Amino acid sequence: MQKREQNKLGGNVGSASAPPAKRGRPFGSVNSNAAAAAAAAETLAPSALLGPSLHIHTSFADQNNKRIVLALQSGLKSELTWALNTLTLLSFKEKDDMRRDSTPLAKIPGLLDALLQVIDDWRDVALPKDHVKKQRVRTLGANSYITGFGNEFEALGSNGLRPGSSASEATGHSPKPSPRHWWLDEDGLFNRDDEGRAERQQCAVSASNILRNFSFMPENESIMAQHRHTLETVFQCVEDHITEDEELVTNALETIVNLAPLLDLRIFSSSKPSYIKITEKRAVEAIMGMLGSAVKVWHCAAAELLGRLIINPDNEPFLLPFAPQIHKRLVDLMSIPALDAQAAAVGALYNLVEVNMDCRIKLASERWAIDRLLKVIKTPHPVPEICRKAAMILESLVSEPQNRGLLLAYENAFAEILFSDGRYSDTFARILYELTSRPNNKVAAAQGVWGM
Repeated sequence: MQKREQNKLGGNVGSASAPPAKRGRPFGSVNSNAAAAAAAAETLAPSALLGPSLHIHTSFADQNNKRIVLALQSGLKSELTWALNTLTLLSFKEKDDMRRDSTPLAKIPGLLDALLQVIDDWRDVALPKDHVKKQRVRTLGANSYITGFGNEFEALGSNGLRPGSSASEATGHSPKPSPRHWWLDEDGLFNRDDEGRAERQQCAVSASNILRNFSFMPENESIMAQHRHTLETVFQCVEDHITEDEELVTNALETIVNLAPLLDLRIFSSSKPSYIKITEKRAVEAIMGMLGSAVKVWHCAAAELLGRLIINPDNEPFLLPFAPQIHKRLVDLMSIPALDAQAAAVGALYNLVEVNMDCRIKLASERWAIDRLLKVIKTPHPVPEICRKAAMILESLVSEPQNRGLLLAYENAFAEILFSDGRYSDTFARILYELTSRPNNKVAAAQGVWGM
């Protein structure tokens, strides 16, 4: 997907009456009827809504940066709501908004880590019961009452019984959970109810929306692309896309796409402080999971992300082991009627074939690859640049002598495009010349229409 000209403005974090968000839409997005009702309500209660009509002075962030960070770190509902709503406005710019913040938002000390902590707090609360800490099995001194190793309370058990015996055997009724384990219980005293969990989730989605808006600002890109905590958090959200909130995953994925031109996967093995143990391989596997997703927004973004990451030669060692799966999935995406899926696939393949000879050979041997590239050109795709890239991919494939036998079967199709579409006639003339010219004497004069 291409970078949108306008950032996404999240809904009011403090609003409790907003309808549930739709897939791929910012929190607060509603259908047409609800949107019309919200527009009508804006004149009655503008203070309860957030929108482009509200503006904050450009010096506000400089004057209140410490307060914003402290409000995020406090965890208090009112302070957190104020900070998230403020940052939502500061990170949002209209299409024609020419204002310039005196300080890039990502440069405010501690701001990125404070926003990421909001997401981490939600992920901690959202863990299912299967992930709670299990009781440790003691094997040292298993036949002794007390070993002096570890906690004697654990050694004796909560009821003072010898290991291996149960309270039900001694008392005749089922044991009660120990108070010291209540904090691990999903329904324990110190855990939030459904309303509290929903509020935490809403705050996490709002924080991810702010990070996404930050990534659209050129002055923030280099800072965020080198911030390991940011990359680890967003990649972990993408990795857990099956169980995680869909809008949170979408925001995280779009953040990575925006930072991809400056992203070096080696940061995950660097000496920078690590908060989540994400490796380069796990990061690529997370992208591959999104590429194979049935959600159009996700697999289109993943295809564009791979096309941007491969431009950096330092990322090649981590991406090339997955090249066969990448080629297969991108060829499948070209068969989808959705135009944006075709554009994302062609754009990624355009960069992949420029990496090395092996990528060009594997793509040419991929079933239906040539047919679908030709279909993009013949249909044609409404964006001429996509058709041009598809033609350039074919030209790159024919440059390898090993591919000429496969491509020679499409000689008539190439000739048809050569004579019917003047926009790509030069490209297909070169393709036909490469196909039919002698491999060892490419500079010889053409004896026929395309080199024979």
